[in-house]
Amino acid sequence: MTLVAALPMYDWPERRADIDAQWVVLRDTLRSNGFDAPDFLARRNADLPAVPGGIKDKTGNVIAPDPAVLPPDELDRQALWCHPGLLFAQACWGPLELGLQAYVHVLGQDDYSGVDGGNGELYSSALVMRRGEGTPIKAPVGGEASLPVEVMRRKRLAFNSHDSMSGYLALQRDLEAQGETLDLFISRTETGGHRHSVDAVAAGRADIAAIDCKSWELAQRYDEAASALVVVGWTGKRKGLPYISAFELPAHLFA
Repeated sequence: MTLVAALPMYDWPERRADIDAQWVVLRDTLRSNGFDAPDFLARRNADLPAVPGGIKDKTGNVIAPDPAVLPPDELDRQALWCHPGLLFAQACWGPLELGLQAYVHVLGQDDYSGVDGGNGELYSSALVMRRGEGTPIKAPVGGEASLPVEVMRRKRLAFNSHDSMSGYLALQRDLEAQGETLDLFISRTETGGHRHSVDAVAAGRADIAAIDCKSWELAQRYDEAASALVVVGWTGKRKGLPYISAFELPAHLFA
């Protein structure tokens, strides 16, 4: 079986060389422990081995499409995460909680130490708005949420995807803990990615977005649109992005 690896969650074009270097370290560790880790990371559907008839669970139900029938230059994350040859990949707790965990093994967590809004394996999302439309706020020292509910009311929300913990579910749950719902927003627009959400708010197509703290750090470094935005609130801290595999790999490899 051809094995697959991917680190898609923070794989911005500007960081491609850094991500590749990170994979070399992981790849060599896996190889030294007897696993035939691939030379390169998968970044598009065309990089994933075909699975004729679709990717199926143990009972024969199709749980993801055959990568060969998908647009070759896009990356279908469900096809990646459920691929039978998945050796190592980055995922999100949203899809894991919504069913993905039944098909994969969780290997460990990303580290958010040194990132504003992060603490070890825990992360929070920055609520960003255009400058002058909300009061800037620093990340809470503890793990509590800090939501400017009245500022958020009747604003247009941009979010990356419905199953994203950082961009959607965390905000939804923190609002519900305060007796509110996502209905306080006048509209909700799915953008397909945190970077797209930053751009949507900066360009005036939306008013607010929840951006996970590491993506927000990258946006400030690489995306000029971020300079038009300020952080007006934070979601509560939760476990950050997990690493997953179709195989039960030894825990000591990722200590």
